[in-house]
Amino acid sequence: MKVRDALLAGARGLWLAIFGLVMSILLFVLTVLSICLVVLGVGLVTTPLAVKALRAYADMRRGQAEDWAGVRIPTPYGPARPAPRAGIVGRVEQCVALLKDKATWRDLQWLLVDMTLGTVLALLPAVLLVYAIWGPVLALGVWKPIVRADGTFWFTFVPVTDQFTANLAAATGLGFGVVGLFVNRLLMRGHALLNRQLLRPTRERELTLRVDRLTESRHDAVDSSAAELRRIERDLHDGAQARLVAMGMSLGTIEALIEKDPAQAKRLLAAARADSAEALTELRDLVRGIHPPVLAERGLGDAVRALALRMPLPVEVDVELAGRAEAPVESAAYFAVSEVLTNAAKHSGARRVWVDMHHADGTLRIAVTDNGRGARGGRGRGRPGAVRGCSGSSGGSGRSTGCWV
Repeated sequence: MKVRDALLAGARGLWLAIFGLVMSILLFVLTVLSICLVVLGVGLVTTPLAVKALRAYADMRRGQAEDWAGVRIPTPYGPARPAPRAGIVGRVEQCVALLKDKATWRDLQWLLVDMTLGTVLALLPAVLLVYAIWGPVLALGVWKPIVRADGTFWFTFVPVTDQFTANLAAATGLGFGVVGLFVNRLLMRGHALLNRQLLRPTRERELTLRVDRLTESRHDAVDSSAAELRRIERDLHDGAQARLVAMGMSLGTIEALIEKDPAQAKRLLAAARADSAEALTELRDLVRGIHPPVLAERGLGDAVRALALRMPLPVEVDVELAGRAEAPVESAAYFAVSEVLTNAAKHSGARRVWVDMHHADGTLRIAVTDNGRGARGGRGRGRPGAVRGCSGSSGGSGRSTGCWV
């Protein structure tokens, strides 16, 4: 495994040294030349193209750093800008925006570092492997014609003049190979970390990008909320509202027939009762799909805390949640807690309620406990443990109400 990783790191380092050196020099020259030609007008056309190519190459190297060395480098570029206006004014605005962007100048600085220190660092893994092969090859007799033609031949720090020094060169080369087995991957990671210093966003840029993402998310949330409100209004208008209007008309007819035709009035009253049940079912289905804003924005814990503040009796909330659950789970848990708290406030006669929310072993556990009386009028004593279910304890003590999700 170490041999394979070392050879792979050497091959990748050689590719980065050769291809990276050529591309860094080429893109640096083209981009700087285009920026200089802006004053002549030619750069207004070439600068956006050169910067676009530079950013595409930088993004490719960011991907290689993550794939080859496990170093993730966030992109510092903002969202894609709209197409520039036609004409010279649009091209001037585009060039000004690119030249004012600090990411453009940091990319140019990175090209300078990549074509110098980056090239040397990328070559080291390949050089260690090449010396591991070249040393033994010299010791097999290749050193003789080289020494006869040019005199002393230096293999790194070993002067090769005879077979003994050639053997020393072979041992040195093998030592380089052994070192390469252990350091080649580290060298590649060091190369990626060097790139990250200039290719990642600055702190200021990270904050700007985060604000942009939050703004975009806020717009999406507002649009989603507006669409949800329109859906609710449509469902109310077409469903429950129509049924309630029809039920009101039926009640008016019943009022007129109650004395003249009691039998017909009874039939209409039964139909109105059925319509009211259907309207109630539709309203419940509609309400079940409505998320409180705090639940959507802050999560289950903060939503339950906000719910507790609106209760007419003191409610103590204890939340230990590692993160956000799925939306259906949060919705079901929130409405379950809301129902239990309402029941406790109306029927238990409690002076205090406790809500415990914990997540462990893939299970969300919610317990609502009160110190009120139960169905049989008993009095609770302190704060007992919660029981499974969404109702009072079976003994009628009113000690606790619990819910498992």
